Amino acid sequence: MVAQIQIPTNNEVEFIPKPDVSNLITEDDTPVDNFGSPKQQRFLTNILYNARKEQVFLADANVGIYYNIGQPPIVPDFFLSLDVTTPPNLWEKNHRCYLVWEFGKTPEVAIEIVSNKVGGELDEKLKIYQNMRVIYYVVYDPQKYLGEKVLRIFKLTGINYQEISETWLEGVNLGLTLWEGEFENFNGVWLRWCDENGNLLLTGDESAQKAEKELQELKEQLRQQGINLD
Repeated sequence: MVAQIQIPTNNEVEFIPKPDVSNLITEDDTPVDNFGSPKQQRFLTNILYNARKEQVFLADANVGIYYNIGQPPIVPDFFLSLDVTTPPNLWEKNHRCYLVWEFGKTPEVAIEIVSNKVGGELDEKLKIYQNMRVIYYVVYDPQKYLGEKVLRIFKLTGINYQEISETWLEGVNLGLTLWEGEFENFNGVWLRWCDENGNLLLTGDESAQKAEKELQELKEQLRQQGINLD
């Protein structure tokens, strides 16, 4: 039996065969070109999976997104797709990358990290994400290769992107901010998630450190009352 997709047309459901993905290139083993980009990608991903454990979403980096069977994939440095989950078998051909027709939607957020002047982040890639209907497209340019702006955020308005000055992405209930600190034993400036009030969302390590600090403070308060838990 051929797998099918339900396509609503004029209030009726039309069944069409799912595209054959056997010949799609889901990975090409192209190496990453610098140390900074993968660290930044892991930072963004780590925070979301730690801070939003109660939410259903899929966030990943350097995974191909096929939005049209006749077009090559776009490979964002990071993407976030709400209300979808990681497929049960990651090694199956149709689960190795993000096939829009399998998930039933495009991601809400795509982030590109600029590492040179020829990546097409503000022209070719912008047009692709716009045509895909990705709500928020973020260009992070830490070395200012493309101009004086380190962070540029585009929001889909109608059928076109409009650059916005706000860093609060209301449609996904997340904010972005630049933060200077340490991640994976490296001190630098990072793009990271925050809440609407600018409070940082924490990595797993930061959450553990916060919990340990609160525990030690509680023990000290109890010791002052003559109660020793050690």
